[in-house]
Amino acid sequence: MNPNQFLPSIERVLDQVNAISLPGPGWTRPSYSDEESRAHHVIAVMCEDIGMNVWRDSAGNLFARLPGTISGLPAIHVGSHLDTVGQGGAFDGAAGVAAAMSLANYFVESNQRPKSDFVVTVLRAEESVWFPASYIGSRTALGRLDPQELKIKRTDTGLTLAHHMQSQGIDAAAAARITLPAPARFLEFHIEQGPVLATAGEPYALINSIRGGLRYRDAQIHGTWAHSGGAPREIRADVVFSFADLVTALDENWAARLGKGQDLAVTFGIVNAASPIHAMAKVPGQMGFCLDLRSVDTEVLESVDNDLKLQIAKIEAQRPGLRFALGSQSRSTPVGLSGLFPDLLGRAARELGQSPRTMHSGGGHDAAAFATAGWDSGLVFIRNEHGSHCPEESMTTVDLAEAVAVTAHALLNEEKVNT
Repeated sequence: MNPNQFLPSIERVLDQVNAISLPGPGWTRPSYSDEESRAHHVIAVMCEDIGMNVWRDSAGNLFARLPGTISGLPAIHVGSHLDTVGQGGAFDGAAGVAAAMSLANYFVESNQRPKSDFVVTVLRAEESVWFPASYIGSRTALGRLDPQELKIKRTDTGLTLAHHMQSQGIDAAAAARITLPAPARFLEFHIEQGPVLATAGEPYALINSIRGGLRYRDAQIHGTWAHSGGAPREIRADVVFSFADLVTALDENWAARLGKGQDLAVTFGIVNAASPIHAMAKVPGQMGFCLDLRSVDTEVLESVDNDLKLQIAKIEAQRPGLRFALGSQSRSTPVGLSGLFPDLLGRAARELGQSPRTMHSGGGHDAAAFATAGWDSGLVFIRNEHGSHCPEESMTTVDLAEAVAVTAHALLNEEKVNT
């Protein structure tokens, strides 16, 4: 199986999808936007051109089916998403769709078929930076969207999810009525969002679990505005010093937990003390921040959340006049992925003389939503340098083609499908 035969299709998808973006730097296709819809249309046309049966569900997710050689087996869905974070990279999401299209093209051009129906799957609204909820498109496709979530607001417009769905010709009420489909199989290719593969010099890896997240998206600290020269230290309620106390305490907590072998990542995201009332000569009296905790262990997330609140109480006691308000909490559950894909792809890789590692994913992906819904769900990471969720994302199409070639070999030589 020569990986080079997958390169033209991969590169064509990436070129055409990434020609669609709001102004840079980087690439911006917000969830349920004109840009996301145009990118979906590009893939729909490609699928139609090679004779696939194309349809969309009530949430605007795109599917295109190529019949397998045996009817009645669980279909194999391969794909990802095409929305991006603001000023993101060229490969997060798009690489997975390019992989799916290159497989479909190969099956058509070589006149070979896997045993199961093959379904290119392009999902909406994976990036939760736009709406405060995880995996909106894939959860909706699986009948798992809470109708109340239609009221959540997009961060850049302040308009609801229902409004943005309807702006793209999607009936939001119908989307919320989708019922759980029969379990099938879902495989997602995605760039690694960390340095493990790049550091090791390995092109791809097989993923066995996905971290869950516990987030405070709109936390606040309220203190007392004062003159920078006139207010003595002992009476100040300085929000920035208080925030520094919290950051230092959680960093120490993180290090201690890693030392005990626990899985954890702690990130303070948007930090803002620069309100219109602030000035150079003022003790800051108000600031906002967001906090993102990740782990493969729900008990670790609960424990860190408890430590967070104890530390806040301690800071408030030490700094009178200071008050933290964490705001609402959002979560995604840690998910163990099916052993089917590491076994299937691992065996194919060994037959081709390769030995990819198995690892967990630090970031959330649509594969988690399918696993939670009872599907056999798999994830393949592709080596990526220079960070993620930024214009500097750097994946080679050769690395992706190598993983795709292994997958084609696996699907065409699969002896049986677990149901």
